[in-house]
Order: sequence, then structure tokens, then C-alpha cells
Amino acid sequence: MKAPKNPANENDRAIPAEKCPICGQPATIAHRPFCSKRCADVDLARWLGGTYAIPVVETDPEEDEEDAPPARPRTPRED
Repeated sequence: MKAPKNPANENDRAIPAEKCPICGQPATIAHRPFCSKRCADVDLARWLGGTYAIPVVETDPEEDEEDAPPARPRTPRED
């Protein structure tokens, strides 16, 4: 399979059939899966800024304690 003719950075080889998730240009080996450092930095800024987030279901801590098994008593360790 041939690499695309116009990679994002002319000095970097393009990776066939992979597109940058930020701008859609062909990804380069040096910045995989992105096409350039700029797109990698944009993605990092999105993670750090909270744009990307894993959804979490908030629960009441009191309900968690009721559902949890009773804690075992701690026994001192013998050295």
C-alpha cells in the first residue's frame, strides 16, 4: 500500500490508511496517531481541560456503606 502523497509534515513519512483524529490528515510515524505535534497538543489540551471525560454515575456514600460487607477486624501482625 502506498503512503499518501501529501503528509502533514513533508519530512515525516505518512502511515497508510490512518487519519489524524483531530484534523483528518494522514497520520505520521513521528506523531502517531496524529499528523503533527500541533494536533497531539490539541488532543492533550482537550484531555487536560475536561473536554474528554469518562461518564460516572454518582452514588450516595451512605448507600455504599449499607451494601458493603462488614469489615473484618484487623489483627496485629507478628514480626
